[in-house]
Amino acid sequence: MSATAPAVAPTVPSRPATTTTPTPRPVPGRGGATAPRPRLHVVRAPEQARTRTPFVVLCMGVLAASLLGTLLLNTAMAQGEYDRFALQTELTRAAQEEQRLAGEKARLESPAHIAEAAAAMGMVPSSGGGYLRLADGAVLGDPTPAGVDE
Repeated sequence: MSATAPAVAPTVPSRPATTTTPTPRPVPGRGGATAPRPRLHVVRAPEQARTRTPFVVLCMGVLAASLLGTLLLNTAMAQGEYDRFALQTELTRAAQEEQRLAGEKARLESPAHIAEAAAAMGMVPSSGGGYLRLADGAVLGDPTPAGVDE
């Protein structure tokens, strides 16, 4: 059996250890004497009692306000729809009344109805006609009174 030497990793030369202690500096005015540096340490800020209550109340208030606003908007829109339906119904009735009155007016303005109404009041049709010229007041044509037989 042959013995082989175990593989050894090459060694890296080590650096000299550095010290973490601060070196004293000379203090001016003491004749070159050195004073130790003050030790500094981190001071944590005082812990404040943080509560989520104002944030939760604000969120609930915003939610309640939005729900109330939605409810009021929906109610106003529903009322507006009822008003629109009532106005549409009233407009339809007014259009029907207008059509009825237009038909009645056309019937009353017809020549046949006017002749019937005149006969009911005792009027008779004229057989001849005459004209009056307004510029000088002259009567033109052969005017004869209505209802007189010639």
